[in-house]
Amino acid sequence: MPASLLALAAGAFGIGTTEFIIMGLLTQVSQDLQISIPTAGTLISGYAIGVAIGAPLLTLGTRTWPRKQLLLALMLIFIAGNAAAVFAPTYGWLMAARVLTSLTHGTFFGVGAVVATGLVAPEKKASAIALMFSGLTLATLLGVPAGAWIGQHFGWRMAFAAVAGVGVIAFLILSIFVPRDVAAPAPSSLKQELAVLGNAQVWLGLGITVFGFAGVFALYTYIEPLLTQITHMGNQLVAITLLVFGAGLAIGNYYGGKLADRGVMRALFITLAALLVALIAGRWTFGSPWVAMGYVLLLGIAAFMTVAPMQMQVLQSAGSAGSNLASSLNISAFNLGNALGAWVGGAVIAGGLGLLSLSWAAGALTVVGLVLTGVSQWLAQSSKSTPDQGALQPAR
Repeated sequence: MPASLLALAAGAFGIGTTEFIIMGLLTQVSQDLQISIPTAGTLISGYAIGVAIGAPLLTLGTRTWPRKQLLLALMLIFIAGNAAAVFAPTYGWLMAARVLTSLTHGTFFGVGAVVATGLVAPEKKASAIALMFSGLTLATLLGVPAGAWIGQHFGWRMAFAAVAGVGVIAFLILSIFVPRDVAAPAPSSLKQELAVLGNAQVWLGLGITVFGFAGVFALYTYIEPLLTQITHMGNQLVAITLLVFGAGLAIGNYYGGKLADRGVMRALFITLAALLVALIAGRWTFGSPWVAMGYVLLLGIAAFMTVAPMQMQVLQSAGSAGSNLASSLNISAFNLGNALGAWVGGAVIAGGLGLLSLSWAAGALTVVGLVLTGVSQWLAQSSKSTPDQGALQPAR
């Protein structure tokens, strides 16, 4: 794997850190800006909406830009957004800074995934995507806890300043190691990019991502109350358990890429089935602290084993002409899955079904992802037997 992939991972680390860092700073932000904690929580929602909307629009608007130039421009926006957050005098200013930063998220991961596949041999494309996404797993494992520590000791503004500093380092690494003539599909016209929206397999791939990954967040969003109220863990053990989850993400991301290199559709079935089993098993694993900790590790592994296969499914279905837009749309789909899962989990709790019922709701969402995978496979086989149906491109 070339060093340029590590440069992409560095950018992913910074972007992943800024996405989740606010979760550990909500109380400080609410007190400093004199807003309620629920209002401060909308800074998370605003970021997710910015990703979902900004990713396709920015990707289309920059489709003719050289890939390296685009990645560097995105990192400059990232640095500017976090720097603006440092000096935010009001909630509105901070929300605007968060939305500005979020615009880089979907396009960086979407275009970065396409660039990553162009840096390696065909049989290593999924592993290249996984290596880039390892920056996101490290952000969960290291960046977010470090940001929370900085916030606790030096204030939330210094936490955002540190993230901006990470962006500067990532910019320098990208400028040095990503080749100027990086292999990438030739720039497509707007019509060619938008044509991907008529591809049934792309929409199925996006649906697989939304529902498959929604299952993860239907459970994980509420992992802290599960650990404290059901398992009766103390705060210190909860923090260690969340670090264990981050380690699971890193392991799952690596093996998911390896598995997808051997066949994307097969990898989707295997990883989604494993995730389904892991989610349902949560119904019986929060009774003991050590069992719960082991379960959270396995949940992290199962969750991120799905990422590389999901991204590769959409890329392969789109073909080269629409790969940038499709890849960015799939990043939006991950964020929509996060939001859907959190909403479904909240509805389960509000309905009085109890925290342990989250496992059933999470499993049901992932079942939808598995069903859509089956439909995608069936359509792919149908298109092979009827070549005249050119609108459907089989996922390999």
